[in-house]
Amino acid sequence: MPVDRAAAETFIWSAARLVDRHRYTMLFADGPAEPVVAALSGYRNPDGGFGHALEPDLRCPQSQPAATLSALETLREAGGLDSDMASGARAWIARIAAPDGGIPSALTGFEPYPHSPWWSADPGSMLTFALAGVLHAGAVTDDEWLARATEWCWRGIEDTGRKPTGYWLKFACTFLDAVPDEDRARAALTSLRLRLDPAAFAPAGGTEGERLRPLDISPRPGSRSRRLFSETDIEAHLDEVENEQENDGGWMFDWLAWSPEQTSAWRGIVTIRALTWLRDNGRSI
Repeated sequence: MPVDRAAAETFIWSAARLVDRHRYTMLFADGPAEPVVAALSGYRNPDGGFGHALEPDLRCPQSQPAATLSALETLREAGGLDSDMASGARAWIARIAAPDGGIPSALTGFEPYPHSPWWSADPGSMLTFALAGVLHAGAVTDDEWLARATEWCWRGIEDTGRKPTGYWLKFACTFLDAVPDEDRARAALTSLRLRLDPAAFAPAGGTEGERLRPLDISPRPGSRSRRLFSETDIEAHLDEVENEQENDGGWMFDWLAWSPEQTSAWRGIVTIRALTWLRDNGRSI
């Protein structure tokens, strides 16, 4: 059943953050990219990284890898990965990286601030996959950290003793969809598919009913990671997305909702995500 686009738009204007309202206008109403980038600047710190709850589950002011990932994803969406803002974020990433290129899940200092319970300052986290992936997707080439991180990612993905699960799988696919070595990426995806089991889609420590679904892992038609799923899998998920629009016009997420501000921010994000999935995969919006 087609979604109610007018209700979704009303929800965005009612509940989404400023940066996401500008994203909606850019993505669905031919709006300019400049307001998106300007809104992002409010989350930027003097060190070049991003914080200030741009990642809704980590609400500290200090620069954090997850918030900086969100900024780079948004800059790529806006065609701004060649901007000074993106260059500053890349330099910050290089400064916090381990010698092997790995990026921690969080930097210490967030603990006194509101945050979801799963954050910890673990080294060499799966965010490395996602950060490397967004830079490769933006055709960034002359970046010393990216070269180190790419080798870090290959080592992790090609470790055949590892069972791919949850967000590790999602972020690994972000990398594999974008890294230039297509043959190696396709071989890695074939190996991952052989190692998948149904438990792979339930994040460890997640809430009851929380799971990653096909479009969480492979949102774009024609991407390399689509080989992990059948067309039936994709169409079934699209049907679910269409049916999950709520009465207020927005969509809801299935992980822990722990504050009104966090919930409102995420609902704006996932509403734009739902509309993007549907449009990009041929459904009417």
